[in-house]
Amino acid sequence: MTSPAKGVFFEDLSVGQEASLANVVSEADINAFAEVSGDKNPVHLDAEYAGRTIFKERIAHGMLSAGYISAVFGMKLPGPGAIYISQTLNFKAPVKIGDTVVTTVTVSELIPEKKRAKFTCVCAVNDKPVVEGEAVLMVPKRPA
Repeated sequence: MTSPAKGVFFEDLSVGQEASLANVVSEADINAFAEVSGDKNPVHLDAEYAGRTIFKERIAHGMLSAGYISAVFGMKLPGPGAIYISQTLNFKAPVKIGDTVVTTVTVSELIPEKKRAKFTCVCAVNDKPVVEGEAVLMVPKRPA
């Protein structure tokens, strides 16, 4: 059993602080996401169908890549204890089976009176953004 990750307290955050996580998208990931989400759009699951689209092959669900943002927040920065308040997303390019998605979140603003932090979020494949957005999280304060 691994030891639980530790979260960062609001007081330990600073503008410009960042964390990243890399994930290789597999066929199994896409299939599992389709099952969990109920999104069984054939562009994600049917190679023959997807081959007739502008993408020419199966692509991952955009929300699968967006889910990697949640993973960085929940496990790295701020980490366990942080609570999502909001997230914007702009899907810039498709993600294909075998792509490595590097997800980076960066503190862009701190709101001390509410213990909130704003983050810029970027998912990239080969240094090209595939998802961009902004998130607001509630971050636990240091215990007294």
